[in-house]
Amino acid sequence: MRNKATAAGNLLQRTCCPYFYDTNQPCNKRQLGSGCAAIGGFSRQLAVVGQSEACIATNSPDMAVAMRVLDAVVETVQADGTSRSIPIAEFHRLPGDTPHIETALEPGDLITAVTLPPPAGGTYIYRKVRDRASYAFALVSVAAVVRPDGTGRVALGGVAHKPWRVEAAEAEMPRGAKAAMAAILTNARPAHENAFEVTLAERTLHAVLAEART
Repeated sequence: MRNKATAAGNLLQRTCCPYFYDTNQPCNKRQLGSGCAAIGGFSRQLAVVGQSEACIATNSPDMAVAMRVLDAVVETVQADGTSRSIPIAEFHRLPGDTPHIETALEPGDLITAVTLPPPAGGTYIYRKVRDRASYAFALVSVAAVVRPDGTGRVALGGVAHKPWRVEAAEAEMPRGAKAAMAAILTNARPAHENAFEVTLAERTLHAVLAEART
């Protein structure tokens, strides 16, 4: 299956929240208004930022995190030929009160391409931290573009309902991982089982910045 995956399929991959897949548990993604069993439940691999009272699931695909830091654009077409260009920043949605609506796609939309702008310059790194060496979703992932002067871009995976990037916080990157992550996750509200993700994200970014300097 992985060898036959498409870029569009990767971007549309559903959440890895265990309560989404357990049909015996209430889940607002499956049935809006039924509740979110993950809130107060097992939350180790769920969102620490951008969540809502309706959903604390995370966005799963690695590719989406990389595309977010690269400012990709998702191209779509309707049956009548109408086309749209959706910036990746607007493609995935936060849960809010409608966690069952995960993307900006409209009924009938077909993804025809994912385009990338010219390279931004710098060192490109993707680092994924997971429980086992393969076939595992990210506990935390970091996609970054790091320029020689320490400036750059960074997006996080495994921490929110969408790839998490805060452009304004990227001004803190030259000051190091601690300052940058404090700004990126300033509104984090972790549960008791996933609070470690905040520290893990900082350490992962630190490793990425160190790698970029070598």
